[in-house]
Amino acid sequence: MISLLIDTCTNNVVIGLFSDTKVIDQRIEVNDKTLSTNFVVWVQELLDRNNLQVKDIDTIYVAVGPGSFTGIRVGVTFAKVFAWALGKRVVPFSSLELLATSSDHEVIVPLIDARRGYVFAGIYDNNLNALMDDKYILMPQLLENINKYDKPVFVSLDEFGVGEIKPNVNIEKLLIKHINDAGVNPHSLNPNYLKQTEAEENLLVKND
Repeated sequence: MISLLIDTCTNNVVIGLFSDTKVIDQRIEVNDKTLSTNFVVWVQELLDRNNLQVKDIDTIYVAVGPGSFTGIRVGVTFAKVFAWALGKRVVPFSSLELLATSSDHEVIVPLIDARRGYVFAGIYDNNLNALMDDKYILMPQLLENINKYDKPVFVSLDEFGVGEIKPNVNIEKLLIKHINDAGVNPHSLNPNYLKQTEAEENLLVKND
């Protein structure tokens, strides 16, 4: 069984190809302003260099957020269209959960900068079980929430001054966690932004 894993939610775009639960190949690209244009090209190039075609893919695993609004939309839209058009299984996962695969410590705290003192954060154990659901939260509040854990490891591309390590994601570990997931109807695959867009927030402020 051939699977495709994609995460377009953070500043690192992750694309992985699997045979069953073994990695065939993977690609990590910088998420810049060319993402909408280049993403499909990157996927096709990864398939081409492994002599695979789109029709060979049985399942697509897609990060649905949190993170970049534009990045999330690119990945989710690709997965919805792909799964619907070709009748393929689609399995959602959290971008924070993928970041958590960067460490085998007992408590891992993946972080994404959400600006204005907020972060997108989760707390995971080394089996990727959620000890705290993913949240949009102020950094001081997050630190209060993790006081009960001994020596948690922070993982982030951003710098928060908490001794964070840079991501070195293990896509095979994430796939093994979700290999038996039933998947969802492509039409019900939705982004998990965890917060409102800036335009929505500004509208609420204007109407107050």
